[in-house]
Amino acid sequence: MESDFYNDRKYCPQCETYVSYLQSMEHSYCVECGAQVRLFSESDWSSFHDSLKERRPKGGRPRKDQRGKESA
Repeated sequence: MESDFYNDRKYCPQCETYVSYLQSMEHSYCVECGAQVRLFSESDWSSFHDSLKERRPKGGRPRKDQRGKESA
């Protein structure tokens, strides 16, 4: 998968939208207003985090194999 630099966007809390950005060694900055940007907006981060929780395996002991019981 190739990254498309010209279409890559991050969220600017100052502009309240996804914008093009300039990347430094430690931070990224909005090309429109110069504010520090982040990967997601708060609402998108919550949605992303919730979707990860749903895919995470539940803890506990694994179930026994039902096929093994039928042949015994």
